[in-house]
Amino acid sequence: MKDRNCIFCKLASGEIPTNTIYEDDCFRVILDAAPASRGHALIIPKEHYVDLYEIEIETAGKAMKLAKKLAIHMTETLKCDGFNLVQNNGEVAGQTVFHFHLHLIPRYKGMKNDDILIWNHETFADEEMKEICNALKTSF
Repeated sequence: MKDRNCIFCKLASGEIPTNTIYEDDCFRVILDAAPASRGHALIIPKEHYVDLYEIEIETAGKAMKLAKKLAIHMTETLKCDGFNLVQNNGEVAGQTVFHFHLHLIPRYKGMKNDDILIWNHETFADEEMKEICNALKTSF
């Protein structure tokens, strides 16, 4: 399924030109047009899925396998010092384009944005941590 109004559907299909670094039947991987670092790329499924909650589990698994291969290749090629995989779901989580995509962000010591994923840690009482743990326990 495609969404005719989705910019990422147009990028993934090749309707809009991109700097494509990889393509197969399921995904197009492009350099981000507004990169956080040198080599910042996006894995974009060719089918339209709004977010992680909507994407088929098999497709999500393929995206992660592809991310691992690309992270290794990009690290070797770009000589970066670290690597982030980022995937946002929902506006409050930073999602701005509502088509599932996975950011591949090479990280370099001493470069601009080298603290891009820093957050303030929260503290919860032991009892609340136990409540959260019990609520989340599962055995899929």
